[in-house]
Amino acid sequence: MVERIPMSKAGNKRLKEELARLEKVDRIEVVKAIEVARGHGDLKENAEYHAAKERQGLIEMRIMELKDKLARAEVIDCIKVSTKCAVFGTIVTLLDLDTDEEVSYQLLGPEESDVKKGSISVLSPLGRSILGKEIGDEITTVTPGGTREFELMDITSSTFS
Repeated sequence: MVERIPMSKAGNKRLKEELARLEKVDRIEVVKAIEVARGHGDLKENAEYHAAKERQGLIEMRIMELKDKLARAEVIDCIKVSTKCAVFGTIVTLLDLDTDEEVSYQLLGPEESDVKKGSISVLSPLGRSILGKEIGDEITTVTPGGTREFELMDITSSTFS
């Protein structure tokens, strides 16, 4: 069975745009760079050639990775999700019971998560422990930094899909 990858509409669009850029721009540029480097002579000692070939390999790997993720994507409209409990796409406000600080995160897929931008993966330890919880529930999660305890203060839907 193929493991589906949860993804917002916006995240899906970003990955499609990256794939298009890699296939239509970066791939062509690296082929040109390889041709230019070949013109410089002996390939065994040609640093430009080896760097371009390495870049080509990285581009091709990322293209394959993106195609796989997009093929397995389960695209979810974050505007239309229920806010009765914490689910993919919702924005949760948590009270850290140790520090009394409030933090807010949007629950997104692993390809879209960025703690600095206020989103965490539903597959992360904290994300997994939040899923299905309702306002007022206490959440205990084991993170690499140790056990953390939170109270779920609020659940809202996203303003973008």
